[in-house]
Amino acid sequence: MMIRIRLILIATIIAFVISNYLFGQQNLTNSQIEEKVNLLLSEMTLEEKIGQMVQYSGTSPKYEQMIREGKIGSFLNIRGATEANRLQRIAVEETKLGIPLIFGNDVIHGYRTIFPIPLAEAASWDPDLVEKAASIAAKEAASEGTHWTFAPMVDIARDPRWGRIAEGSGEDPYLGSVMARAKVIGFQGDELADPFTILACPKHFVAYGGAEGGKDYNTVDISERTLREIYLPPFKAAVGAGAGSIMSAFNEISGIPASANELTLTDILRGEWGFNGFVVSDWNSIGELVSHGIAADPYEAGYKALKAGVDMDMMGNVYLISLSELVNEEEIHEESINDAVRRILRYKYRLGLFEHPYINPDCTKDVILNEKHLDTALKLARESIVLLKNEKKILPLKKDLNAIAVIGPLANDREAPLGSWACEGKSKDIIPVLEGIKNKVSSKTKVLYAKGCKVEGGNRKGIQKAIKIAKKAKVVIIVVGENADMSGEAASRAFLDLPGIQVELVKAVYKTGIPVVVVLMNGRPLAIPWIVENVPAILESWFLGVQCGNAIADVLFGDYNPGGKLPVTFPRSVGQVPIYYNHKNTGRPLNKFSKYTSKYIDLPSSPQFPFGYGLSYTKFNYSNLRINSGKISLSDSLVVEVEVKNHGDRTGDEVVQLYIHDLVASVTRPVKELKGFLRITIAPNEKRNVKFVLYPEQLGFYNCEMEYITEPGKFEVMVGGNSVDLVKTTFEIEQSSN
Repeated sequence: MMIRIRLILIATIIAFVISNYLFGQQNLTNSQIEEKVNLLLSEMTLEEKIGQMVQYSGTSPKYEQMIREGKIGSFLNIRGATEANRLQRIAVEETKLGIPLIFGNDVIHGYRTIFPIPLAEAASWDPDLVEKAASIAAKEAASEGTHWTFAPMVDIARDPRWGRIAEGSGEDPYLGSVMARAKVIGFQGDELADPFTILACPKHFVAYGGAEGGKDYNTVDISERTLREIYLPPFKAAVGAGAGSIMSAFNEISGIPASANELTLTDILRGEWGFNGFVVSDWNSIGELVSHGIAADPYEAGYKALKAGVDMDMMGNVYLISLSELVNEEEIHEESINDAVRRILRYKYRLGLFEHPYINPDCTKDVILNEKHLDTALKLARESIVLLKNEKKILPLKKDLNAIAVIGPLANDREAPLGSWACEGKSKDIIPVLEGIKNKVSSKTKVLYAKGCKVEGGNRKGIQKAIKIAKKAKVVIIVVGENADMSGEAASRAFLDLPGIQVELVKAVYKTGIPVVVVLMNGRPLAIPWIVENVPAILESWFLGVQCGNAIADVLFGDYNPGGKLPVTFPRSVGQVPIYYNHKNTGRPLNKFSKYTSKYIDLPSSPQFPFGYGLSYTKFNYSNLRINSGKISLSDSLVVEVEVKNHGDRTGDEVVQLYIHDLVASVTRPVKELKGFLRITIAPNEKRNVKFVLYPEQLGFYNCEMEYITEPGKFEVMVGGNSVDLVKTTFEIEQSSN
């Protein structure tokens, strides 16, 4: 008995020691961190302070010497514990003050275990699972030396021509806010000193997704109302979730570039929201103030960026060149430098870098691509798939068909499923669609394959082979879309059609008369009117990551009932762009019986597929919408309940969506605004009661003085499975008696 007690005591002591080793910084209070930061600042020269504000990419002998001289405080694009530790030793052991470096990387949708692209993750409408994926990404990245991710990207995007729509959560500020919060919590965890968490950096602050013409890096010209009501909310949610850093954007906003914008970086971010983290520029966005034409040289650029509130210069070399001279010439006060450095050092302490600067290289082998991570990747990939069309219930397919033809340039592709910004993702880790289908079907089923054509280009030599094998099959699965590099940064497209001759391939196979299923693999909404009109079944699979083929096969063959919903509107034509569900009514709203109303004369005004849309292999019915009161005061809440019944014979997921419409207000309001959602699983013939609670502040807006208010008046509340098919009722916020 005594031996057992001693063993337990020893184990407890060991656990305590390990815990203190791993989480030594978590016991530091904010005031203790501030004391340490201020003491360190008092010992630093001006040059050493400026060095903390400098970030470079990669490494070289020149950079290593600059570390020794205290001229670099951070690196990006350093991968692997060995290299991270090597550079960290220079900073910690070969400099006067031993201030550790902070290593940042673009861990956007996974580190080595690649999850669906963020736009696809948003299609899951499952923030808990998205949070878990971000946590896994953090764990893998941290195990190889990353302290900080330049994610989540929370830009709202209403123009699918913009390539970076793939990196965010789509067009809606509420859905974007929920996903932003989930990813920040996933990356940062409960305690930043935990060695398996990383610092989040919501980007790009702000309105980068509003680029004119959908052209990356382009001008953004929006009203302050649109800025506050559409583009800022996801950032505010991320800050509220504890994000410790923010990245300033490339674009200008109404004439002022984002990396020199005092309104957004100082007045709103720090003044209104109380953000106490640090701001890093996007790649050379400080230097590009010269190109924008608001700075004559790097000195003026450095002055304006620092004054606006940018603390760290990513790959601009501007701060290193300009700040010391600007202080010496009394253009800026050294206290401004101190404030920026204080914010950076604060998070180096919170991350535990001073106490535990090095990474244990041995921990990687138990973390990277482990089974639990792959299971989560499969679950999220399945939840992200959206069933767009399923005429005559062609899906799900039977697994014992005697022959299935798998055709298309992306059917056996191992690169595209990684999507843009795949960090350390490897094509060898990918399960392509062809392999997933082969893994799923009966051993007696022949799986025939033909590429047909490439994603881009006009070579038609493979089409005849595709037709030949299609005729031998009972069903054809055609996988078409974009290459991974056709979305993401600097990947704007003027047209939203399928690239190359892919539509020609689909048409040729369709003419064989064999039933066709189209699987789309893409990073943005596509305009595919012929396919929608003619092909009986369409799956939107996006870029799903390592488990791509398995997830798609699970849906095709009915092992998983699709429940994803579109986080962005699909247009019929690029001519409808920008197109989004929460538009204004205008003074002459659409009326098909009147010429002089807001519409096109050569195309329907409605989208191809609306925001929130997605089918299932079962059927859901909404009924008995009710509210707790027809009238509420500004201090009350509104309880909204609805019954959702599964009328089919399969268990399925439904995303129940709640929208409101402020019928009359002092400024014009959108026709619908998403204010709540819940993804639920319902068994066959089961009826679920779903409840939402709305608070008056959720019904507010910015008035003419840019004050956020909730006005009395009448509202519609609408609930349904997408932004069009809704049941609704009305309520009223009463005028206060005070």
